[in-house]
Amino acid sequence: MSATQAIPSPGELSLLKALWKQQPLSAREIHEQAADEVAWSFSSTRKTLERMRDKQMVAQEVLHGVQVYRPQLDKVATLAAFAHDFGRRVMEMDNPLPVTMFTGSKLVDRHELEELEQLLQDWPADEE
Repeated sequence: MSATQAIPSPGELSLLKALWKQQPLSAREIHEQAADEVAWSFSSTRKTLERMRDKQMVAQEVLHGVQVYRPQLDKVATLAAFAHDFGRRVMEMDNPLPVTMFTGSKLVDRHELEELEQLLQDWPADEE
């Protein structure tokens, strides 16, 4: 993910998180895994997945006669983009957020935390 690429919406992020934990998954499986985070119908999940496919956030393929999805966005790079955006836009910080704020996350392991820290430290300066 480049520094200029759009950040997924909260709903898109919920679907990506399901796929980062396990892939490939059918739309129904993604819907069931994300149900606690999104309060929408299965048809809304399918429509969101179609838009995500069009934006190249997920890839769609047929496996054993079932449409399944795989994430196209790297988990750590996407989280770094979120953290960078939050730090800059919400917290008005010029320096990267401390990676310790992600300690204890169920979404990333120790190796991914190290990669996230490096990505945040190496983030290109904003051109404003």
